[in-house]
Amino acid sequence: MTTRTEYRHGDFSWVDLGTTDAEAAKRFYAALFGWTSVDMPAGPGMTYTICSLKEHNAAGIYKLSNEMLSQGVPPHWLPYVNVTNVDETTKKAAQNGGTVVKEPFDVMDVGRMSVIQDPTGATFAMWQAKRHIGAGIINEPGAMCWNELATSNVDAAGKFYSATFGLTTDPMDMGPAGTYTIFEAGTERIGGMMALSPQMKGVPSHWLTYFAVADCDATVKKVGELGGKVLKPPTDVPNVGRFAVCQDGQGAAFAVIKLQSS
Repeated sequence: MTTRTEYRHGDFSWVDLGTTDAEAAKRFYAALFGWTSVDMPAGPGMTYTICSLKEHNAAGIYKLSNEMLSQGVPPHWLPYVNVTNVDETTKKAAQNGGTVVKEPFDVMDVGRMSVIQDPTGATFAMWQAKRHIGAGIINEPGAMCWNELATSNVDAAGKFYSATFGLTTDPMDMGPAGTYTIFEAGTERIGGMMALSPQMKGVPSHWLTYFAVADCDATVKKVGELGGKVLKPPTDVPNVGRFAVCQDGQGAAFAVIKLQSS
């Protein structure tokens, strides 16, 4: 079991789901990934649900506020990048061409965060850990294992994340599929990036979170049984694994992958 007690600057450390129906989402992901959940008070009229796998924190779920809904924010998974100082790194993101959607703020005594949109329009969060370090389990069936950026401008996005977090980029020729760029923090591969494909015309730049599964095809079948949709059917990636892109019952997109090594 891959457990974590800390994350380095630049690592993806957490992911949460903003949705229109938190109760339905909890049922969906509990059935799909085996998550258990505990509701936590998160301010006036707000509940934040911590989802756990094998007694370790795995992800969060919350209901989108009326303000977010009025702004047209759809149900979505949001990845968090761990940073040593969220205020300083948020300023750096703005200097590097990013847009600060939410200025740094304290989340009670568990951490401090901000929400950023990169220069190509993809949204993510920054997290400075206090009591909550992020996911206590990763790279296991039912847990987050990868985050991938689909962007309208690979060069601009690569420069932004490199300059903001000190990441390095490693482009890989995938043949007919084009170039796939790996983001690295030190020697560790922490995420990927690719250009939006012609088939994704009209889709804005976005981050996609991958969850590991024991059987990609069986999981995809279950997604349909639980009321979700399959956006990309199970597909093999040589030397990596078999993945699919899905949508839950409220419309939030996510990916599942059976890693070749698992």
